Amino acid sequence: MKFKAFFTDDGISLLDKRFLPAMDKVGRVCHVFLTPTHAMLLHNLLGATAAGPDGGGPQCVAQFAKDLLFREYNLSSRNGNQIAFSVEVALLQRALRSVLAVHAQPPAAGDSPGGPAIQVRLVNKLPAGSRSATPFLTFETKGARAAVVQDVPISRPLSRSDVERLQAALDAAKDLPQTLVQVPDLPQLQSLVDRLKNVGDLLTVAVTQYGDLHLQVSTSLVTVGSEFRKLRVVGDRANAPIGDQNLTASTRMDMAVERGEALSVQVNMKHLVKSLHCHLAKPDYTFYGIAPGGACLTVVFQYFIPGTRLADKSISFYCRLPVLDSGSS
Repeated sequence: MKFKAFFTDDGISLLDKRFLPAMDKVGRVCHVFLTPTHAMLLHNLLGATAAGPDGGGPQCVAQFAKDLLFREYNLSSRNGNQIAFSVEVALLQRALRSVLAVHAQPPAAGDSPGGPAIQVRLVNKLPAGSRSATPFLTFETKGARAAVVQDVPISRPLSRSDVERLQAALDAAKDLPQTLVQVPDLPQLQSLVDRLKNVGDLLTVAVTQYGDLHLQVSTSLVTVGSEFRKLRVVGDRANAPIGDQNLTASTRMDMAVERGEALSVQVNMKHLVKSLHCHLAKPDYTFYGIAPGGACLTVVFQYFIPGTRLADKSISFYCRLPVLDSGSS
């Protein structure tokens, strides 16, 4: 089992400034999954939520084409050239920042600009006082005045059966809702959720084919909610009935569900708050949708190729929130 590669400048910047801060807010530990074509950061795909979200917390998937993150990418294993292991996100981020600091040192007078690239590799080392080797993800680089080697402890690489389970969970998580609505103002949504979380722990979320997103918290004493209307729709869509315009938001939603033109689910407020931390990865677009049958609430983050309005297919980032109650199926 071998892995060695050199980071691209864009790749290490994406991890350091965007995706690792976001993943760290979602959960302390994530899986790193390396394949011949992609590198992934996965949260909560194994364990209680292996077959799909069922209350164990949000699942998050950040997938990158290998050429976006690395060059001279060498990977081999007996598991179909796939390697997966778990790591503490904070330790991974700390190691990256340490090597970046050394790598960024200005060259001494007379030296050529541009230091050696940052290398990452999978190694086994014998810690002091230990009789058995321990796996590490090792980062190395040299600066103008120093060199650095950072060892990040990781779990033992997953077995073939666990890698297969991880791939199966990943395949199951790729199914997108039939209707997605784009939230153009993510800070506004975050501000709304910050207010609603002070009211209750359970949040009802509804998405219509008209482009409406409804959020509502109900307790024995009060019901508080808000709606975003006429949002951009991707996928199945319908025209809102003209006669619904003068109805209350809750009545419009109930009628849309009855017509099969909306889905409604109930989620844990804490799970939604965690998913909103993914804005630290600075997506260009954010979409919300509900899986068929109300299986989960899905949040999809889209990125553009820098300097264009074209979707960047080398990055895929999304979250799936477990459903506590399906308001419609």
